[in-house]
Amino acid sequence: MYLLKFNRKIPAGLFPALFVLAFASLWCLFGCEKAPRSTTLENVLKAGELTVITRNNAHCYYIYRDQAMGFEYDLAKAFADYLGVRLKVKIAEKWEGMIPALNSEDGAFIAASMTITPKRQKQAVFSNGYKEIQQYIITHRSNLSVKRVEDLAGKTVHVRQGTSYQERLEALRKQGLDIKVKLHVDIPTQELIRQVAEKEIEITIADSNIALLNRRYYPRIEIGDPINEKEYLGWVVNRNSLELRDRINTFFEEIKKSGELTRVYNKYYKDVETFDYVDLRAYHRRLETRLPRYKRIIMEAANRHDFDWRLIAAQTYQESHFDPKAKSHAGAIGLMQLTLSTARSLGVKNILDPVENIDAGVQHLSNLYELFDEAEGSNRLFLALAAYNIGQGHIRDAQNLARKMNLDPNKEVSLLKTLPLLEYAKYYKKTNFGYARGTEAIQYFKRIMIYYDILKQQGIEYTGIPSRQYIL
Repeated sequence: MYLLKFNRKIPAGLFPALFVLAFASLWCLFGCEKAPRSTTLENVLKAGELTVITRNNAHCYYIYRDQAMGFEYDLAKAFADYLGVRLKVKIAEKWEGMIPALNSEDGAFIAASMTITPKRQKQAVFSNGYKEIQQYIITHRSNLSVKRVEDLAGKTVHVRQGTSYQERLEALRKQGLDIKVKLHVDIPTQELIRQVAEKEIEITIADSNIALLNRRYYPRIEIGDPINEKEYLGWVVNRNSLELRDRINTFFEEIKKSGELTRVYNKYYKDVETFDYVDLRAYHRRLETRLPRYKRIIMEAANRHDFDWRLIAAQTYQESHFDPKAKSHAGAIGLMQLTLSTARSLGVKNILDPVENIDAGVQHLSNLYELFDEAEGSNRLFLALAAYNIGQGHIRDAQNLARKMNLDPNKEVSLLKTLPLLEYAKYYKKTNFGYARGTEAIQYFKRIMIYYDILKQQGIEYTGIPSRQYIL
């Protein structure tokens, strides 16, 4: 009745227009919320800027020699380049704050070495896994009572709150294992590993990549058995960003096929499985007792020839263990193990003088670095250091072998195959410089890189400022 009375007051010509208006209002009331929103990927491409939420630590993002670095940072930067946009880094104040920040649209995605777990998948959307990891028990080497999962019964295990470690330990407790879990608010796993090494706490848990890398820095730790099955790290997007998730998955597929993912991983975790407890303990001791005597000399020589002093310190240790009177069976002498002929060619008057010896050694390395100018980046450094060890002639022989095998002669990966061949008559008889201990040159480089990584770790800068953003 009301509608009939209402309609009698409306001119007949206006009724169709009002009907359309009413229909539009009802459609907006029930349908506007379901209208397609601009996706995160569309916003990123329009703005030309991609914001990654991450953490300021040794595995995600940090500053070294005024340069942004980190495994996750390098991957995120490569992804931004893949999309053709700039990368903005947003450092989360707390670990637990990353997913809420993502869901509040403070960033486009999270790249923070985050393990894909069922609990987290209820909060946000993960990409496909890009790195396989597993959780391991970490104790002090002197602790012989805790190696296996069942040994954790009655023990207190220290982990950061909100991590997959906490989830796994709570699952073990539900299964009946009597474990006491001590939760720490936003303390990095690396710091808990340090506390284990210093016997401040007894046990912590760490992912395999973190555990193996930190064993270099803290050789007194022991890596026990895994406490779970293998898992994967993944990047995280919010539920309105499925197109971005799909593009991330395509990106990971492509960099896996191209070898770029392996290259970035090796930049930070190369040879982490290599571990010599006696050697690394001696190295750490001599960094404290011997390096200070020569640090200024090393720094000055490195600066003159544009090298990172930590690299030169690592090479000096590999050559002489910081012993200025060291002498090899082949007659090389001093801190940088110069031969008499090399010393004379570089104008050295007193080969045992630390200043002259180090400066000449760095000059020699610089000359070799310039010689291999067709190589780039870490490949060039590999060639120079390997030549320092066995001579540039043998490196040229290995490069020639690489060419014959249709390998790139200026890539480390190629010479890893050809240098060992110089130990076999079948190959070295056809070279210009004959037999060489090619495997030794490879090990020489690897050890220097391990020593260098340990020194670099001491030089990493953390901002200490929460929620800071950087355009990179």
